[in-house]
Parts: sequence; structure tokens; C-alpha cells
Amino acid sequence: MNLPILKVEGLTVYQGNYLALRDVSFELLPGTDTAIVGPNGAGKSTLVKAILELIPHNSGKIEIFGRKVKKLGNLRHLLGYMPQNFIFDRSFPISVKELVGLGWEKITNKNQSRGSFWKNLFRQDREKSLAVEQALVRCDAYHLRNQAIGTLSGGQLKRVLLAYCLVTPRKLLVLDEAFAGVDMQGAADFYQLLNELKQQEGWTILQVSHDIDMVSHHCDRVLCLNQTVVCTGNPEIALSPQNLLATYGPGFSRYQHHH
Repeated sequence: MNLPILKVEGLTVYQGNYLALRDVSFELLPGTDTAIVGPNGAGKSTLVKAILELIPHNSGKIEIFGRKVKKLGNLRHLLGYMPQNFIFDRSFPISVKELVGLGWEKITNKNQSRGSFWKNLFRQDREKSLAVEQALVRCDAYHLRNQAIGTLSGGQLKRVLLAYCLVTPRKLLVLDEAFAGVDMQGAADFYQLLNELKQQEGWTILQVSHDIDMVSHHCDRVLCLNQTVVCTGNPEIALSPQNLLATYGPGFSRYQHHH
């Protein structure tokens, strides 16, 4: 029996006097790709931020890798996160390879001798350079390695951020509207890349998305959210007309992409 990678029970979040999330419960099993869908203001990003402890929750329980989220400790590096908007100073002089390198982690033994310390430091520097190079190659972004991040397009930046998540082994990848600002073809290409890496790395993915058609084609599970969980299940069940009506209300129109 597979233990859940993420378990949320009875999560309730207030933002001031506003009830943003009410009694949200769900689980993510290893190797699954789950999309959170719902109307604007449904609490999708709030749910992600609460899971990652970026905002506090009022009640409920969150466990990642079988531990309470506050007690992840050295398991936290197994968690990757891509925010909806990666806000940074575009004039800041940092290259793509330097940014991706910030995602690489290695623990140095503090009790080793001075000679061993420097030897390991040089070895780890080589390991880091190789890991950054491989991550950029796998995300089709190696040609951008020396480019300043402030010069990247939206689609290029998404691939670089994915390489950042890839440079160190992860078990859970959380994406909050990862395809915002990316055109339809760019989003389709990114979904394909994400699926390939998921298979290769054994990632479990939780993503927020507005694109119902992309979700139906690429995700294993769907969580329909409107302050509370309306339904969960595979795309065929969760994205039925009845469930979409219950989630979005009257007037919702589902559109289809042509692939």
C-alpha cells in the first residue's frame, strides 16, 4: 500500500474576516499529477501557499512525506515549488546557470579534516556544475545558460525554473499557475516536458491551473475547489458537466484547444 506523499485534513484558512478555505481534505499518492481547478477567488493559490507554510492556516492538518509540514527538517529539499509570478529585479546581474545552481544542495561534513574539506568542496563544485548542465539540457534551456535571467521570455523563464527544481532530486513538485504568461503552444510543450520528467524522476505533482482542456489531457487526478472541495477524481469524472457546474456555477463555458 502506497503511503500518501501529501495529506491534508480539515484545512481551514481565514484571510482577515474572509473565509478563504473551509474544511479541505485530500491526499496525493506517489507518482500522480493532480490539478486544482476552480473559479477566481476559489482559494486555489491560498491552498498551495498554506500547504507550503507561506501563509498560516486556522485549523486542520498538513503532512508531507509522512511528517507534519512544520517538522520536515532535512526532507524539505525534496519539495520543489514554482510560483505563479516569479518576481525579481530584471536588472539584477545573475545568469541562468547561476540561478539554477542555487537549487543544488549538498551537505558538508563539518567534522572532517581541513584537507578533506577542501577536497570535498572542489568535488562538490564539479558535481554542482554537472548537475546544472544536465538539468538545463533536460529542460531544453542549455543554450540560455550564460544569459541574464532578466532577458528571458516568459516561456524561457518557466523552463529555467523547472531546471532549478530538477537540479536536486525532488519527490513533490508544486506549481501555482506555472503556465501563466505562456502562449498555448508553449504551455502544451511545457506540459509534455513536465510529463516526461515526472515519469523519469518519479515526481508527484500538485498544480493549480485554469486550463481545463490541458488538465483533462495531461493530469491523472483533478481536485475541483470552490472554498471547499467540490469533488476529486480522474479527469473523466471530476470534469463532467455536472461537476464543473457545481464548481464554477452557471455561465461557465469550457473551451477546447486543437492539438
